[in-house]
Amino acid sequence: MLSGWGTKGKLACPHCMEDTKAFTLPHGGKNSWFVCHRRFLPTDHPFRRSNNRFMKNRIELDGLLYFRNGEQLREFIRDFPMVIDGPLDTLPGYGEYHNSIKRSIFWDLPYWKHNLLRHNPDIMRIEKNFFDNFFNTMMDVKGKTKDNHKARMDVAELCGRGDLELVQLRNGMLGKPKANYAFTRKDVKSIYKWIKELRMPNGYASNISRCANIDKRSMHGMKSHDCHVFMECLLPIAFRSLPKFFWNAIA
Repeated sequence: MLSGWGTKGKLACPHCMEDTKAFTLPHGGKNSWFVCHRRFLPTDHPFRRSNNRFMKNRIELDGLLYFRNGEQLREFIRDFPMVIDGPLDTLPGYGEYHNSIKRSIFWDLPYWKHNLLRHNPDIMRIEKNFFDNFFNTMMDVKGKTKDNHKARMDVAELCGRGDLELVQLRNGMLGKPKANYAFTRKDVKSIYKWIKELRMPNGYASNISRCANIDKRSMHGMKSHDCHVFMECLLPIAFRSLPKFFWNAIA
């Protein structure tokens, strides 16, 4: 809200702008930046030439993005209105080649154009969202996992992962085969039991064991710092006995 840059849609990145490789998932309907990172890899990186680990039959040949400096960005938004100018209308080009919704008053500061980071995300909130999505998908929590039927349909259309595609059941409906990155019910129960019996040093973290529900096989009441501690210290311990094929699957 302060920076004046909208974070919705495929143009959410203030540096990529119209040069983004984001796309809309055909079945999930959400914006995805699934393969945007490959252009930042070294030119000889094997991921660039892989045509089956990411998007099927697609390699990455594009180089780095053109990075706009502070002077160029200030010229770009110089004529955009500010909130104090009155009610704001949709700016020309919004959603096409930029996501600016106004000119922030911070651009009047003499040093603002020299800042390397003008759009500061909420790291703790992002960390919690990542943990929730990652953990619930790994533990296959019903209603919270991102591994749903629409995701499997997108995988079948965009990626070469036959082991994750929906299969026809005897009753004629489409079923979701067990993914090799998700735990079995036995493993899930063992992990939740381990969390329930976990004790942390005083003052290091809150009582994470209270968040585990063994019967419902779910976590509840996790705070941002709890998610940070869990990912930083506990995930390597809890998952250290995973088979090798699991790490190959999520790599």
